[in-house]
Amino acid sequence: MQFKIKEAMDALATPLYMARGCRPWSPGYYTAKKRTICSAIDAGLFSGEARLPEKFGYRIDERAVEYPWIYAQLTESPGKVLDAGSALNHQFLLERAPLKNAELTIMTLAPEKRCFWDKSISYVFGDLRKTIFEDAVFDVVISASTIEHIGLDNTLLYTGDASKKESDALGFLPAITEFRRVLKPGGLCLITVPFGRHGVHGWYQIFDINLVNKVVEAFQPSSYSVEYFGYFLDGWRPARHEEIADAEFFDLHEGKPFSADFAAGARGVACIRLVA
Repeated sequence: MQFKIKEAMDALATPLYMARGCRPWSPGYYTAKKRTICSAIDAGLFSGEARLPEKFGYRIDERAVEYPWIYAQLTESPGKVLDAGSALNHQFLLERAPLKNAELTIMTLAPEKRCFWDKSISYVFGDLRKTIFEDAVFDVVISASTIEHIGLDNTLLYTGDASKKESDALGFLPAITEFRRVLKPGGLCLITVPFGRHGVHGWYQIFDINLVNKVVEAFQPSSYSVEYFGYFLDGWRPARHEEIADAEFFDLHEGKPFSADFAAGARGVACIRLVA
């Protein structure tokens, strides 16, 4: 109930959010972000040759790109799906096709405040580098903005377990091989990461072309593709990786003021599609 009340209050604040210039993370931001994501998914903006509209995702964080891109890669009946990192654990995503047609398992470090067991979703808690699943059990593995945290300090936001305060910048690689192991032959793995100037920042890191290549090498796909998107003054658009090689991340938790572009998070995203 408390989540519904918060969502209703945020929706009421949307006109003020718009009037104040769409300031990220202010009241009304969540509603604007959700509407951007839902409309992009429903319109199939990331499918085929569809072009992003002008000012797409203006002052919205990288989820505006990641979620619609992921949905565009799925078939109408995705089969058994693993959400590796619980990025999809939101009602507005779970109720949308094609994900609502999946047999979904969500795995993350620790229980979250909200779950949807009534939608027949399985929740598993543990380390993605060593899962409990047997070989070749999933048709799809999805890991949205998760592997940049693996091996680093996850005690800030995700768990109180002190053993998860790590500093291994390549700690995500065992998770990639685990994704490959639990996928059926020909299965699909979808990974998104913040992209730009590489750096480790305590609880996350920014991927560069070298780390993206390491993901591909660790997975050993039968085929793969990588799409890049950049955030600019007028919103999100497709980009060459060279264009966003120096992109930096705005970390709300640092308490610093917004830059001139009012980026809400990542300024570059790599969307990696791997076939087992």
